[in-house]
Amino acid sequence: MTDTVGDMPASHFAKRNGSTETLVVNDSKNGSTILQGDRSRQARFLIAMLAVLLVVVALFSLTAGASQASSWSVLKSLFSSQVDPNDIAAQRDHIIIFDIRLPRIVLGILIGASLAVSGAVMQGLFRNPLADPGLVGVSSGASLGAITIIVLGGTFLAPVLSVLGMYTLPLAAFFGGLATTLILYRVATRRGRTSIATMLLAGIALGAMSGAFSGVLVYIADDRQLRDLTFWGMGSLAGATWIKILTAGPIIALTLVAAPFLARGLNALALGEATANHLGLPIQRIKNTAIVLVAAATGASVAVSGGIGFVGIVVPHLLRLSIGPDHRYLLPASALLGASMLLLADAVSRTVVAPAEIPIGIVTAFVGAPFFLWILLRRRGLLDL
Repeated sequence: MTDTVGDMPASHFAKRNGSTETLVVNDSKNGSTILQGDRSRQARFLIAMLAVLLVVVALFSLTAGASQASSWSVLKSLFSSQVDPNDIAAQRDHIIIFDIRLPRIVLGILIGASLAVSGAVMQGLFRNPLADPGLVGVSSGASLGAITIIVLGGTFLAPVLSVLGMYTLPLAAFFGGLATTLILYRVATRRGRTSIATMLLAGIALGAMSGAFSGVLVYIADDRQLRDLTFWGMGSLAGATWIKILTAGPIIALTLVAAPFLARGLNALALGEATANHLGLPIQRIKNTAIVLVAAATGASVAVSGGIGFVGIVVPHLLRLSIGPDHRYLLPASALLGASMLLLADAVSRTVVAPAEIPIGIVTAFVGAPFFLWILLRRRGLLDL
């Protein structure tokens, strides 16, 4: 059965076969070009492969590092509940695996997934593949909230620390990212339409303002706080502990579970807000929920790992090239690929100059910055790759 699609000429028509729609474009010179419209099977296969990849990368990350712990020692330590107190090497390997590497892997999976999903949600919300929590100032706002607690936590904010305890830092980063996101959305949206150019410019301005306030706090920090802030600002998983996972993990896990419920709304927004409204979707509620989720995920991630950029822009864009823009598959695929990429970047950061360690934010910037330039040049038509 052949159906005419919209106002397409006779040479453009769609064939429906079950749930699959195929667009056929007839060309008198080159023949017919067939574009497959349904990539759900391909997307499901890719998600399964990404899950396998994550397991492989996690095992590799568990055995990689400056320590000489062998793969056999790692596996033996994982499946043994007790360690011989007379075996010093076994005790060392057990500490390295369970107290250093395993928390680092769990935290890397959570943060990589949250940053990638946040980027995919923001790109769907603003309908632009260049949107990213780091590029539009959300990460800067979250960093400002965390830096405020680090520097001023022992002063007039001490009562807040005593009440909230270990949740103070991720909550401060969350509210910093939320405030920045709300301001950005208000500035960039007029009469129900979001200006991408205004969004990017406002993001730069908000990032600069957050950086200025952060600079003031850094200026009044003591030597110990300065060392912590310098290394923390470049992003790292070196300080991963089970305590940090217990503080930021529930927030990140909640955002990862809630994000897929936005898939239908984000798909509708891709057609425009007017069309989405005609479909009967609560667009404003979807926007508000997306903003809160992005702020929560970015804030909690920044609070425990510092600034790690470009994961949120590279991962969703790569996946859109392979499985398309359907957020039903894009969001879970982004979580899996983002986790794998961050674990690989972390493995590189702690092995390339072992026993020293490169901040993971430097590694992601080396990969992400050229990719971002490629996206810009490709969108402007300067590259055909």
